Amino acid sequence: MRHLLVFAERDDAEEVAETVAGEFPALGVPAVVRETLAGEDDAEDAQWLVVVEDPSGALRAEGVARLDALAEEYEGWRETG
Repeated sequence: MRHLLVFAERDDAEEVAETVAGEFPALGVPAVVRETLAGEDDAEDAQWLVVVEDPSGALRAEGVARLDALAEEYEGWRETG
């Protein structure tokens, strides 16, 4: 499964990626990528994604809850993809 943590600020995304890598070393270091919203030309409207790959489902419910808590702490949210 792929979890996408979505943030407005790059710094927040990078901090969360480091935290996830430290707390869940088996998942490796998540990628931080920039996603421009469809139809938006202004770079200020870009979102920053932390891409957490969990192909074996190792996170379980408490790990997913921790991702939700991290996203909320930095005023973001989690999506699955």
